[in-house]
Amino acid sequence: MGKIINNDIIGTALLDYHSGNYTENINTHSSIAGKDEMELPWLFRTFHEMPVIEQTALQLCKGSVLDLGCGAGSHTLYLQNKDFEVKAIDISKGAIETCIHRGVKNAKIQNIWDIDNEKFDTILALMNGVGISETLDNLTAFLNHLKTLLNKNGQILIDSSDVIYMYQGKNGEHHLPKNKNYYGEVLFELTYKNKCSKPLNWLFVSFDILKLYANEADLQCELIKEGYHYDYLAKLTLLK
Repeated sequence: MGKIINNDIIGTALLDYHSGNYTENINTHSSIAGKDEMELPWLFRTFHEMPVIEQTALQLCKGSVLDLGCGAGSHTLYLQNKDFEVKAIDISKGAIETCIHRGVKNAKIQNIWDIDNEKFDTILALMNGVGISETLDNLTAFLNHLKTLLNKNGQILIDSSDVIYMYQGKNGEHHLPKNKNYYGEVLFELTYKNKCSKPLNWLFVSFDILKLYANEADLQCELIKEGYHYDYLAKLTLLK
């Protein structure tokens, strides 16, 4: 029997957890790390449970905020409680339902590419927000689109990781795959309660690569914070 596909694995799991039906986590399988697990309680974390990169990003937010790929809405809820005007978007129907149940005031099922007539002071793209672009070839277009959604003095707060360490040998040398355009392009598959997602493309980039592509999009790129494991937070702003 073939695989049973669920096109909203994360949304289904978030709704289960929020409604008290938490029996298992989401299992992930990636082309770079094999099998792993996404713990559902982590997606409902409070500010004090968040990594320092996320805490820093939330503290840097200003004005009107777009929470891109909002998930369960933890970042939006923190900002709401600080009296920010926040729009939370996600392509997952279950994620947006979860956000609404948790008290997010402005949550919408929406693809970032479909927004073209709104402006924000802060675009928040966390939990490897770079990954939304899917491939390195799409990164310039992604950044160019985000740029059109910024007010004059706006900012994009975005994070990623340099996954080159996954290819490091015992002697420190790197064995990069020859069948890839860029080593940070990763294929993911999610499974939850005997159902699986379609393969998902996801992108990880080093800060140097992000800065290069940001400059091509006429954006200034500043390193704000480095995490504990090759991850970092960057701030992108319009060139003066």
